[in-house]
Amino acid sequence: MTKRSATAPTPLRRTAGLLAGLALGVAVLAGCSSDGADTDCALDACTVTFDRGVDASASILGVEAKLIGAQGDQVTVEVAGEQLSLTIGQQAAEVGGFAVTLDSVTDQQVQIRVARNAGG
Repeated sequence: MTKRSATAPTPLRRTAGLLAGLALGVAVLAGCSSDGADTDCALDACTVTFDRGVDASASILGVEAKLIGAQGDQVTVEVAGEQLSLTIGQQAAEVGGFAVTLDSVTDQQVQIRVARNAGG
C-alpha cells in the first residue's frame, strides 16, 4: 500500500476556486445574452430593455425575446416564437409558460418583463 501525502489547498487557490464557482453560478442563474438590449435576470423573471431603431433581441430563461416594433404606446414583441402586442398597464400576456408585460416605452428604449408562470 502506498501512502500519498495530501496537501491542503492554499488560501489563494481556495479563493480562486470560490470566485470561479460564484462567477459560473451567476452566469447559469442569469442564463441570458443579448444584442441591442440590456437584461436584468433573477431565477424566474427577467427585465429586458431593448434599444429602439436596432435589431434588438435577448436570450432569457431559455427563450428568445425580440423587439419587432413600437408605435406610440403599443409595442410588438416576439417571445418564445410568438408575437405579442402589448400596451402599458395591460394584464400580462401569457405565452409558452411565461407572463409578459410592458413596463415602459420611450423614444430610445422599450422595457418588458418576462416571468415564468407559477403553474408553467
